[in-house]
Amino acid sequence: MKRFILVVSCFLFLFCLSSRQVLANKSAVTIEGPASAEKGSEVIVKMTVTHSANSFMHYTKWLKVQAGGKPVEQWDYTASSRAPGEAFSKEIKIKILENTEVVAEASCNVHGSAGPAKLIIQVK
Repeated sequence: MKRFILVVSCFLFLFCLSSRQVLANKSAVTIEGPASAEKGSEVIVKMTVTHSANSFMHYTKWLKVQAGGKPVEQWDYTASSRAPGEAFSKEIKIKILENTEVVAEASCNVHGSAGPAKLIIQVK
């Protein structure tokens, strides 16, 4: 019986290791964009999501972006329709009419979010 438990435990450990569950973490976002822009101009803002697993059991569940406190874009993922990889990027265009704070956050379906990322774009 002890041998059976040992074999099953080793199998489960190797399965988890191969699916990278052991090395998994929270979904995190970084934002790239200009620090300033002309009033009325459109800027491109790039969000990069990192998450050290992307399997049907463990994946980035969503990515949300707000600008000026209002929702701008949201991408939702499921076990059968996962994010493109452990690291992926999305770009959006935002029209700058005033100083604008862009906030992006992603969440893992198991571990949650590493917290929001912020970018402030000043009007010139």
